[in-house]
Amino acid sequence: MYQLTDLPRNTNATIREVTAHGAHDPIAVRLAELGFVQGEPVRVVAKGPVGGDPVLVQIGYTRFALRRTEAARVMVQAEDA
Repeated sequence: MYQLTDLPRNTNATIREVTAHGAHDPIAVRLAELGFVQGEPVRVVAKGPVGGDPVLVQIGYTRFALRRTEAARVMVQAEDA
């Protein structure tokens, strides 16, 4: 299992979980609202030039730019693993 930030570019993966910091973590709630939920396919499209921030990810046909700290909360399983 990888953090989304560690997933190599253009590698297909499946979301396993989103790490929440407390019961009412607003970032975890927002990620879930955007579709970052267990079982969804995801891939990293690009990473920013300075420190890899932001991380551009794709779920279905939708792309999201996440801060590295947000993307690090998403645990994924690569398809080839």
